[in-house]
Amino acid sequence: MSFVIGPYRFDNRLALAPMAGVTDRPFRQLCRQLGAGMTVSEMITSHPDLRSSRKTRLRMDHCGEPGPIIVQIAGGIPAMMADAAVYNVSQGAQIIDINMGCPAKKVCRVDAGSALLKDSKLVKSILQAVVAAVSVPVKLKIRTGWSRRQRNALDIARIAEDCGIAALTVHGRTREDKYQGTAEYETIRQVKEITQIPIIANGDIDSAKKAKMVMDFTAADAIMVGRIAQQRPWIFSRIEHYLDTGKELEEPGAELKQAWLLDHLINLHAFYGEHQGVRIARKHINWQLGRDSNYGIVKPALMQAQTATQQLQNPTAADDKSLLREPLPGELWQGLMTSARAQLVSECG
Repeated sequence: MSFVIGPYRFDNRLALAPMAGVTDRPFRQLCRQLGAGMTVSEMITSHPDLRSSRKTRLRMDHCGEPGPIIVQIAGGIPAMMADAAVYNVSQGAQIIDINMGCPAKKVCRVDAGSALLKDSKLVKSILQAVVAAVSVPVKLKIRTGWSRRQRNALDIARIAEDCGIAALTVHGRTREDKYQGTAEYETIRQVKEITQIPIIANGDIDSAKKAKMVMDFTAADAIMVGRIAQQRPWIFSRIEHYLDTGKELEEPGAELKQAWLLDHLINLHAFYGEHQGVRIARKHINWQLGRDSNYGIVKPALMQAQTATQQLQNPTAADDKSLLREPLPGELWQGLMTSARAQLVSECG
């Protein structure tokens, strides 16, 4: 089944959560390839002085991605948030996502992210300003409240709908909870009951059966998958199959996982450049291979690799434990990188 936000119909009801330092363009493309129907950019600050930084420019890069392009913005000043929305639409955003869910201290201490949930009047001002500023749909991501004593998601949901928000994502924890304990879904169920806009349920959805349970319990229009996708980006296809058939897919084989990881690393190297790409790739290698009983054999070499070739060929690893079954000839490696960069140029101009 699909779901709709404004004029956009998504292929299925599965969304990848925006995660700072994780959901860059290569990772979003990987998850779309493996079954995610919707992906959202990493959080982008509304502060205009930071738009020209390399970090922000890369977060705004959606070249070659299938639409609709969804950009998440964060900040606490209504006029600045409206300006950020206008700017990102001018850069290709087709849906704007407002972040009022991030629990990180560096975000909350500047009165952004989930800190905004303390002030419903400010929430309303921001939502009104952003919705009025752009012609594209605006969605909102929140938590169930600022603290366990102040679960005000229902009030915020009413405000959001009244302000013209096109869809609402609710994470089943408060800001106080951060990522501790377990997510609760009763609040999300209540939000769905009192609103007419699409509701996306988020929090601790880490298996196909859990996804089905959350959708059934909350009656949410879609679900959003976060941290488990770092380890198992193929989880989206497994969830979709289970929702469609009631049967679980077998876990993908090692060779298939290896091929997906290899393709992802090559894209990271091409997107960031070799120096930065190799370093960013390390966390993805750790996430995806970390549970493998043989990973300890190759981890030192992979983490110490300084070049893309070293990272992929891993010549110091045991014969059958490297990322590649056979050493990759230098000319073939160069060909892969040249091809990846040429694709970037053709897609982005």
